[in-house]
Amino acid sequence: MKLLLIEDEPKTVQSLKQGLEEDGYEVDIAYDGLIGKQLAKNNSYQLIISDIIIPGINGIELCREIRKSGDNTPILMLTALGTTDDKVTGLDAGADDYLVKPFEFKELLARVRALTKRGSNISQTAQILRFADLEISFDAKTVHRSGNKINLTAREFNLLVYLIRNQGRVISKVEIAEQVWDIGFDTGTNVIEVYVNYLRKKIDKDYPVKLIHTQFGMGYVLKLEE
Repeated sequence: MKLLLIEDEPKTVQSLKQGLEEDGYEVDIAYDGLIGKQLAKNNSYQLIISDIIIPGINGIELCREIRKSGDNTPILMLTALGTTDDKVTGLDAGADDYLVKPFEFKELLARVRALTKRGSNISQTAQILRFADLEISFDAKTVHRSGNKINLTAREFNLLVYLIRNQGRVISKVEIAEQVWDIGFDTGTNVIEVYVNYLRKKIDKDYPVKLIHTQFGMGYVLKLEE
């Protein structure tokens, strides 16, 4: 399984590369964002791991550029910036996960395994999910409601897929964190609420029938209004 690591600290690069290769991964290295962008364009990777603060273009801009090109390769961001706003900025740029430095290698490895597994599963799935007038195409990675195309980030897309696959069932924030994004739920942040609100604005705001509902104190549910 081939990974791209974009990081400008030599000691960090050496440590992560050695650990990942010992676990069976093949690792390409880029020391700045521009080289990382070029490698991502010219090669097929199962996962891209990128620090945010890197020369050339930073990790956030790199992530946006990769997503604009139509590349849906899972992206794991590494950074010393750990506030909720920082996390939302990275995720909103199209990142799939976010790991704050310093971290233990075993935690990084767990994220890598989860993201590569998820990326593999999504790429092999050829189907359309429907609920009411909502339609999700896995092949095209598109979402339509009443025939209108709705543009979602990778994280919003994964959240909507999970909601539609569990339609009618109340899903807690803990379950969303663990099952949708493979991270532990942090009670000190409101990242889940932020992304549910992002999704609700895109899916429900302009339509008379609302599909995403809050079950106060319990979680969220995709259902038709009663």
